[in-house]
Amino acid sequence: GHEATVKQLLDKGADTESRDNYGRTPLSWAVTGGHEAIVKLLLKIGAEAKSKDNRGWMPLSWASVQGHDAVVQLLLENGADTETEERMAKR
Repeated sequence: GHEATVKQLLDKGADTESRDNYGRTPLSWAVTGGHEAIVKLLLKIGAEAKSKDNRGWMPLSWASVQGHDAVVQLLLENGADTETEERMAKR
């Protein structure tokens, strides 16, 4: 399914840090959808867990809001910035 497609794209040189018009990366979209296997794959090859979109949201923000606990744990294990998340929560 999606994981195989992502692997093919990465094998062809897809940029894990490419951004859309909202400043969101593939990792940001994968965590929003709760795609744990894809999140693992992207993190394994070096996707930046601390990247911020145009609103200042990081992948951890999106995973938390969507209630994807397993993805939140993966991000925390891979360097997600909890201090920034705490500051955002106080806004």
